Amino acid sequence: MDLGELRRSYLHATLDPSEVAGDPVAQFERWFTEVQEALPSDAVPWEANAMTLATASPDGLPSARIVLLKAVDERGFVFYTNRESRKGEELAANPRAALVFHWGQLERQVRIVGTVERVSDEETEAYFSTRPAGSRRGAWASAQSRPIADRAALETAEEEIAQRFPDDDAIPVPPFWGGYRVVALEVEFWQGRRDRLHDRVRYRRDGADAAWVIDRLQP
Repeated sequence: MDLGELRRSYLHATLDPSEVAGDPVAQFERWFTEVQEALPSDAVPWEANAMTLATASPDGLPSARIVLLKAVDERGFVFYTNRESRKGEELAANPRAALVFHWGQLERQVRIVGTVERVSDEETEAYFSTRPAGSRRGAWASAQSRPIADRAALETAEEEIAQRFPDDDAIPVPPFWGGYRVVALEVEFWQGRRDRLHDRVRYRRDGADAAWVIDRLQP
């Protein structure tokens, strides 16, 4: 396998600062709608809301994984997880993160950098109640990021939780589980172009209440 020979030309679209929305959330929602409409209705389902979440330990060691965006508005980008997981521990010690969306179908990426805050208990409970019962029990069963002997031990834990919470409509939010909001300080929209001369438009601000400044970046 010669990885050096793997390449393609990007010819789908263009991106210019004069064409984007005045704030990055509006621009993100515009692109998110377009990417959901990009595949025909009979295509294999995929998760347009899948994003890479990058965090760092107190000593600066980075880690990244895919999580799912579950809400976005002018306050920021929200995801949910076990707060005792590696990412939860890293965010507790260093509440900063980066997000990356890659939408290859439209030759696009979105990169977000910002501070991180916990969402309210009310928001967490409202979202948790929409999850399938199996996912709610799974949140209780898994001590996320911790070693476990084998798959059988995990399934045993799941069975014990099912006995503890047999009613699908009465599964509470685990005390160690909840949402995080990435409050964006920088958002970059990347559109692939020919000859690797890509279009990059960046929104940046000095604080959560500051006005957005829009720049074109060199590829």
